Amino acid sequence: MNRFSFLAVLAAVLLSGHAHAAGVRPGIEVLVDEQLDLVRDKRVGLLTNPSAVDSQLVPTLDRLRKVGVEVTQLYAPEHGISAALANGKGGDKGIDAGSGLPVEPVWGAHFSPSKASLERIDVLVFDIQDLGSRTYTFATTLGKLMIAAGAAGKTVIVLDRPNPGGGLLFEGPIIEQKHKSLVGWGPLPVTHGMTLGELARFYQQELKIKVELKVVPMKGWRRDMVWEDTGLPWVPSSPGIPHELNAHLYVATGMVGGCGANVNEGGGNSMPFELIGAPYIDPQKLADCLRGENLPGVLFRPMSWKPRAGAQFSGKLVHGVQLVLTNPRIFKPLKTALAILHTLYKLFPEEVQIKDVGKFGRVWGTDRVLTALKEGVDWHKIEASWQPELDAFAVKRQKVLLYP
Repeated sequence: MNRFSFLAVLAAVLLSGHAHAAGVRPGIEVLVDEQLDLVRDKRVGLLTNPSAVDSQLVPTLDRLRKVGVEVTQLYAPEHGISAALANGKGGDKGIDAGSGLPVEPVWGAHFSPSKASLERIDVLVFDIQDLGSRTYTFATTLGKLMIAAGAAGKTVIVLDRPNPGGGLLFEGPIIEQKHKSLVGWGPLPVTHGMTLGELARFYQQELKIKVELKVVPMKGWRRDMVWEDTGLPWVPSSPGIPHELNAHLYVATGMVGGCGANVNEGGGNSMPFELIGAPYIDPQKLADCLRGENLPGVLFRPMSWKPRAGAQFSGKLVHGVQLVLTNPRIFKPLKTALAILHTLYKLFPEEVQIKDVGKFGRVWGTDRVLTALKEGVDWHKIEASWQPELDAFAVKRQKVLLYP
């Protein structure tokens, strides 16, 4: 093959890949264009936030109203209908200023929609961008709403969206029943490699939820696609996930800073979930050790910063590392989180503290991880210990998958 032929073939391959990526259509587009009968002449309740947009950034609510769908009720997950509220906040009941529709939080103590709101709807449409981790509370909200809708005789329709990390990888221990919580509700590992539509089917299968469930799948999405392959624009799904980069790194650092450890994961900074640090850390030593672990798809560089008010170590100078994502297709977020925790315990055994052991169990789903870390067990052995339960999960998961 001569040089010009090679360049022509290469160009064709690149253009083909771009065309395929640009062809990914989220569930809202498929619903409006091909399956509108699911909501035609129905009163619709919509669980959503600004991350629910079509490929041209038109919000799902606007797409539905434009074709004459009667939306009568909005539901807000954690962070509110605006996706602007802090962790653990879902807003208050009231009227949404933008749409004039009644809005209810379905978060925390208000997970069950009110009887009055359910009487205003015939079907409950669930459309929001998830991250593919059971600790991101939209996954719990989905399951809780399925139960509430089923009890009220309402159909649930999930408008599907990509899992930012793809549909192949799942990591971690299956959550133990005693640690079930808002950040670990269903019988899942930490990452599950499913879309929300598939997760809804999994809940229905494994938890025997009695609800009429319809999933409107995407068109053009494959399991080997990460977000960057979809051609879709990223809209923040919560304050800490402003870009797709933060979605990729959420588990890698959130499972460290969010489990009760006395470290900062970028909170109170313009780089949420990109950082791990604390005042007691030697940043160069931590970066060197983590580089030596040869973790796939990520590099580490020493860095110092001062978190703003409300974050761990606010107002203090902390030192640590920035995670630099080099290849999201091979990146393994929970492997990375486990290696970071293990390295912190190895380098700074006197300084690292788990302030809330119960919180660690809820986030990681088991007490075994913390026990092993404190005993100095190599992190590779900890990771390997999850494999039997992941093998069993894979068999159950396979039955609900929708995409090649």
